Amino acid sequence: MYLPRRNRILRSNPAIRSLVAETRLGPDDFIVPLFIDEGKDTKTEIPSMPGYYRNTLDVTVKEVKELWSMGLKSVLIFIKCKDELKDNTGKEAWNPDGLMQRSIKAIKDAVPEMLVMTDVALDPYSSYGHDGIVENGEIVNDATVEALVKMSISHAEAGADLVAPSDMMDGRIGAIRKGLEGVGFTKTGIMSYSAKYASCFYGPFRDALDSAPGFGDKKTYQMDYANRTEAIKETLMDIEEGADIVMVKPAMAYLDIIREVKNSVQVPVSAYHVSGEYAMIKAAAKMGWLNEEKAILESLTSIKRAGADLIATYFAKDAIRLID
Repeated sequence: MYLPRRNRILRSNPAIRSLVAETRLGPDDFIVPLFIDEGKDTKTEIPSMPGYYRNTLDVTVKEVKELWSMGLKSVLIFIKCKDELKDNTGKEAWNPDGLMQRSIKAIKDAVPEMLVMTDVALDPYSSYGHDGIVENGEIVNDATVEALVKMSISHAEAGADLVAPSDMMDGRIGAIRKGLEGVGFTKTGIMSYSAKYASCFYGPFRDALDSAPGFGDKKTYQMDYANRTEAIKETLMDIEEGADIVMVKPAMAYLDIIREVKNSVQVPVSAYHVSGEYAMIKAAAKMGWLNEEKAILESLTSIKRAGADLIATYFAKDAIRLID
């Protein structure tokens, strides 16, 4: 049979498939989330995230050194706040001697070149487990934004390279940018969670930090997963307000959103391969229902193929080993 074009020629062996591959993964693609706890010389495995840990700061520093040696150049820090320090104001979030601030300094001291990104939201510090201040059962916007500005400035003072607001309050990017500029932090970047959806896939993360909402849900500030054009509106507004990088979260169930955002902006796009997505792969692999290594690479490649320039993922170390 004569065919003018045989597409299978370019799939015929591993060498040619590699040669013509459109999407490639490498260490520069990944942001590594780190969970940090008080104490010393302790690793606590997160039950709903097998193989991932909440570490004390001394262990975290060792982990960061290992990450750097593997070629991983960026970490995103989350801390577990003690219950006795939680309240409705979130004031522990901008304590200059708080765990987050000490963590930033320790990581920058240990590996100065490591790009340190910090979570900016009140839920780890809130007695209600919400991303904002609660008044009469409502998560209020403007008072929360004022708290987020204080938090961001505190992180910048400790040495953070980028702050990463994950709260989804209106106007917080502009306020944070103005706040940072106002006190001279003109080199501190903002990676905004611009399209963060109210998703069931965050459950294991909330286990890791004990940050599940104490009442209701987060649907009055995180986005409705039924919406697509809203993501573009939110993202473009964040860029206008001063975001340097924008994020879509979650990733795998929102590949269409990643592509829509990528096609609409001229700043780097990141995506968060979230805890529930990690846990699903781990659970299915444990049951023997899929090959974990293949699932890791296929998942991450799909996120990058969709348009993500950066991927925050709990599989970063595994991916590097598999790529190597």
